[in-house]
Amino acid sequence: MRTRATLRFVVLTAATASLAAAARAETPPPSGVVSLSASATAEVTKDLLTVAFSTTKEGQDAAAVQSQLKQALDAALAEAKKAARPGQLEVQTGNFSLYPRYAPKGGISGWQGSAELIVEGRDMPAIGALTGRITTMTIGRVGYSLSRELREKTEGDVAAQAIARYRTKAAEYAKQFGYGGYTIREVNVNADSPPVMYQAMAPRAKAMSAGSDESLPVEAGKGTVTVSVNGTVQMK
Repeated sequence: MRTRATLRFVVLTAATASLAAAARAETPPPSGVVSLSASATAEVTKDLLTVAFSTTKEGQDAAAVQSQLKQALDAALAEAKKAARPGQLEVQTGNFSLYPRYAPKGGISGWQGSAELIVEGRDMPAIGALTGRITTMTIGRVGYSLSRELREKTEGDVAAQAIARYRTKAAEYAKQFGYGGYTIREVNVNADSPPVMYQAMAPRAKAMSAGSDESLPVEAGKGTVTVSVNGTVQMK
């Protein structure tokens, strides 16, 4: 009985699948469907500056190296906090590492470590001036990008342009094919913003003390924000 029941279930399943396949085969593909794409791009001045300060220390005693790193970081952090303002100049500590050095024949021959301080904000002149007042660390890298607020605003404006172009295209194509209008079947909207571009300081510049009473020259440059719209419309 169990074998017959199993066989009957398999036959019914196969029959159901065959009917579904036949129904799909008899259903004609939708007509008057067209794939479209449109995009818009805006050029905008980057408004966020990131400066990473770093220092390295080495010696025979791990505790002494760690103490030197902490002293250098504490001094730089105290100076940076004096100029800190939310959104305009923000400060945070970065990587702090300590690791052994090994002799060619094995065994630990000493210790080396590094510490990092990151300053970021929209007040570029203030950040540039701060680099001339930090004396215990050197500038490791500099990067420019778009702040979240500027990126979101720009993406919103550019998206509106891209969507308007998409709708104009859809209306024109429908008219050219002899249809009276269209409806959107599916659509995807994608935004592409410029990434943070870090520039490592040249060897000569890195060797100079960040506290040489010289402000870091700042020139943000521009980046592009692109929004693309693609999908299909049903002409009717």
